Amino acid sequence: MSTAREQPIFSTRAHVFQIDPATKRNWIPAGKHALTVSYFYDATRNVYRIISIGGAKAIINSTVTPNMTFTKTSQKFGQWADSRANTVYGLGFASEQHLTQFAEKFQEVKEAARLAREKSQDGGELTSPALGLAAHQVPPSPLVSANGPGDEKLFRSQSADVPGPAERERLKKMLSEGSVGEVQWEAEFFALQDSNNKLAGALREANAAAAQWRQQLEAQRAEAERLRQRVAELEAQAAAEQPSASEKEGSQALEHLEALVQTKDQEIQTLKNQTGGPREAVDATEREETQQKVQDLETRNAELEHQLRATERSLEEARAERERARAEVGRAAQLLDVRLFELSELREGLARLAEGTP
Repeated sequence: MSTAREQPIFSTRAHVFQIDPATKRNWIPAGKHALTVSYFYDATRNVYRIISIGGAKAIINSTVTPNMTFTKTSQKFGQWADSRANTVYGLGFASEQHLTQFAEKFQEVKEAARLAREKSQDGGELTSPALGLAAHQVPPSPLVSANGPGDEKLFRSQSADVPGPAERERLKKMLSEGSVGEVQWEAEFFALQDSNNKLAGALREANAAAAQWRQQLEAQRAEAERLRQRVAELEAQAAAEQPSASEKEGSQALEHLEALVQTKDQEIQTLKNQTGGPREAVDATEREETQQKVQDLETRNAELEHQLRATERSLEEARAERERARAEVGRAAQLLDVRLFELSELREGLARLAEGTP
């Protein structure tokens, strides 16, 4: 087919359907995706066609005649009957605006076909009605038929004879039967589309969640390993912190200091008793020496008490440090249990996700 002979004058995209020839009620989709549907004008024959090609074959090859009617059955769906193809075509559009544009163009082409027929019947000079058609025209481009370049078998011309009364009645009946379940079918169709979009979105979210869970799983594993090492270190430290040699030495030193303090207290008491009675026979030198010794003993006693308190504080600090270490071991063990539980839940979630992903 040469580009000078047949040219596209309007194009849009829609889901293409044909009536089931067996039931005359159900629609058969031409494919899973929307196809390009175009109006073509044959300037040589003054013929208009609606053509849609899917893959290597023509899904729609319908010659527009004045007796055809395009019917809007819903906000996004329209249909027309083609007696020559012995079928009913249905188009599902993405929006009501696209449906309206296609319907208006159908009416323009139908009117142009009527004028062309009248002039042909009157024997007048044929002019190109396509020149008056509005917008959405595209530059002429070569079209390749399903049978190969240069083969016009796909777009062969058809006459525009008016079908007889019986044929019209049959087409009306077929059109009405095809429209019976249209609303329900369209609702189901768009419900399936919405469901498919939701499932696709859910799958993307699940994949993103799975990737995030995998990262969390790796982080949890690293954290669990670190906690295991920390718990092992703390357990070893707690085991080593049984009464150590330093604590034993501290206890012995404390006992020695307590005994020494008691001894000094006894000596002080003895000296006080000696100085408290009648001391007329003791000379002044001995009394001074005794007093000096008492002062020295009291000073030494104070020093020993200070050392005793310091030793007690050190012992208490050592005991508190050991208690803190034990508490830290307990907290680390609890945290490890929580992490292990979260890790188990994360593994179960990944398993359920893997089972539910097709």
